Amino acid sequence: MADPIENAKRTAARKAVEDHFNPTARYIGIGSGSTIVFVVEAIKDRNEDLSRILFVPTGYQSRQVIVKAGLQPIQFDSLPSGVLLDVAFDGADEVDEDLNCIKGGGACLYQEKLVATHAKKFICVADQRKLQSRLLSKWDKIPIEVEPLAAHSVLQSLTTLGSQEASIRSSLLEKSGPLKTDQDNFIVDAKFKHPLLPKATTAEAVEGAGEDRHWAVETLAKEIKQIEGVLSVGLFCGTNGYEAEKAGRGAGGQKPVAAYFGMEDGSVIIRKAGEKDIVVNKQNEDKTTILEN
Repeated sequence: MADPIENAKRTAARKAVEDHFNPTARYIGIGSGSTIVFVVEAIKDRNEDLSRILFVPTGYQSRQVIVKAGLQPIQFDSLPSGVLLDVAFDGADEVDEDLNCIKGGGACLYQEKLVATHAKKFICVADQRKLQSRLLSKWDKIPIEVEPLAAHSVLQSLTTLGSQEASIRSSLLEKSGPLKTDQDNFIVDAKFKHPLLPKATTAEAVEGAGEDRHWAVETLAKEIKQIEGVLSVGLFCGTNGYEAEKAGRGAGGQKPVAAYFGMEDGSVIIRKAGEKDIVVNKQNEDKTTILEN
């Protein structure tokens, strides 16, 4: 019997590719994780000429997915200067009502952020478990990539910011020591007491540090990034690609312009910035507004 979660991922991937894949694209980012396997599958199943498209992976695993599918990979640092990816497809550990994301459960967050911020648009693909109103609702920790020498001082700084529990992630075999990223860094997972507020302009925000602080996503991301030894924070927030382009910055958008969530009943919920959520049924014939963000 087919796994309903895997089916949901496949359905979301197919709809996202249908809406955002352009066969005339030159560069496409391919993220990490189990959902992205279905994105690559959906691209291949379109039976279009993909020979001129170069696919940019966000780590070792995604490069293997690209190669196994017979597609052409290119490393991020081999891209021509000033070029933006036409689109980047990636997953997330959790997505809130404002399209802020937690990423890094697969320990690829640094390269994922590089690719997302250098794409004209980042499209998030996930299953229904990742659809939440606030971050840290179900996924209870923020992944942070840190330089190994600074790991313990980073842990102390996170405690000052109110983290109830911050720890260095172990590899699958604990006797092998801490997990290493593709950049040979450590991952620190930091837990905070309260779900994160999508925006700072709210009466719920509490000033001061400590466990009772109600952090806004972007404020906390900036505070963590300022800690010496932190390479990247697994909070994807701020602007999206469209907003970065409108502001004249080109690169720099971290948030997805749209997120696709596969549901166990075969439908897909589409969340876009500043718009009501849309549900698309499994026949792809009926669209119904269901939620107001």
